Amino acid sequence: MDDTKELRSDFFQGDVDSVARALIGKILLVNGVGGIIVETEAYDANDEGSHSFGGKITDRNKSMFALPGTVYVYRLRGSQCLNFVCDSGKRGSAVLIRSLEPTMQLEAMERLQPGKNKFQLCCGPGNLCKSLGITREKHDGHSLDKFPFDLQERIGASDPLVGITPRVGPPNVADKLRRYLLHGSKFTSRSRNPHSENSKEGERVKL
Repeated sequence: MDDTKELRSDFFQGDVDSVARALIGKILLVNGVGGIIVETEAYDANDEGSHSFGGKITDRNKSMFALPGTVYVYRLRGSQCLNFVCDSGKRGSAVLIRSLEPTMQLEAMERLQPGKNKFQLCCGPGNLCKSLGITREKHDGHSLDKFPFDLQERIGASDPLVGITPRVGPPNVADKLRRYLLHGSKFTSRSRNPHSENSKEGERVKL
C-alpha cells in the first residue's frame, strides 16, 4: 500500500455534501479489513429522505446527532448500513458509505460472504457491512478515531474524478443529486452506476 495518513474527526467538520465527495478515494478499514471508498450519499435534517428529517431524535437515529466523526449504523430490510456523522454546524448530517473497492484481506470478506466475487463483496451498503463485519450492536455510536476503525488517505495521490447522480431509493430519496461515485470504478452499485449501459453518466466534478 502507498504511504498513507490517518484522517481524524476534524475531517468531518465540513458540510455533508463536501465530506461525502471528499470521502471518495479514501481508505476505510475495520479490523484491518476494507478498501477504497468508491460510493457515498449525503443526508441531513432538511432532507425528507433522511432519518434526521425535522430534527427529531429517536433511539434509532440518536447517533446521527452525535459529534462529527461518529459512526451511525442502522438496519434496512435485514441489512446493516454504515454512516459517518459530519457537519458540526448542522446537526443530523451523515454520509452513507455505499460501496468500497476491496483491497485489504479479501479472504476475510469471502469467509463472511461465500460465493461473492470481488465486485460484489462491498457493492452496496448491505454487502459492505457484511464483508467488514459491521453491525448496529457492535459499532453504532463508535468513534472513527478509535479501533476497529481506520480511515486513511494516500499521501501525494492525485484528486479523484467524482461523478454525481441521484441517490438510490424511493422518490423522496432518489430526487436529490447527492450520490457521489469514483468515476470509472467497477465497484459501485450496479443499479445506478453512471458507467453502466443502463444509466446516463452523472456530472463529473474534480475535487
